[in-house]
Amino acid sequence: MSYARVGRSVSPRDSISPGRRHRSRSRSLSKSRRSRSRSRESVDASNPGNNLYVTGLSTRVTSSDLEKYFNKEGKVLECHLVTDPRSRESRGFGFVTMETTEDAERCIKYLNRSVLEGRLITVEKVWSV
Repeated sequence: MSYARVGRSVSPRDSISPGRRHRSRSRSLSKSRRSRSRSRESVDASNPGNNLYVTGLSTRVTSSDLEKYFNKEGKVLECHLVTDPRSRESRGFGFVTMETTEDAERCIKYLNRSVLEGRLITVEKVWSV
């Protein structure tokens, strides 16, 4: 008794066009041909030391809560809480830009390892790569 295959037939390997028998491989640019990212250079230029990275935040903390908390130690220019794009819930970290590097240093000194909304937070400078 012979069995017949039901469904699609198997394509023969020889049906591949002659020029496409081998897979092409993409290659990275050599180190000499790579250029530094412009965005990376602009980060270096635009990060005078007043940008702070804040972690350990509760999901209940809002941008305005974070701004009020950091305003105790200096003037806040911008506050960005990172949220999940689908659920829009806080991911537990954010960025605060202070007016001066002195304000940022004061925030690190007095707010690092402090408690906000029942959670121990860490505050550190944003280091550019």
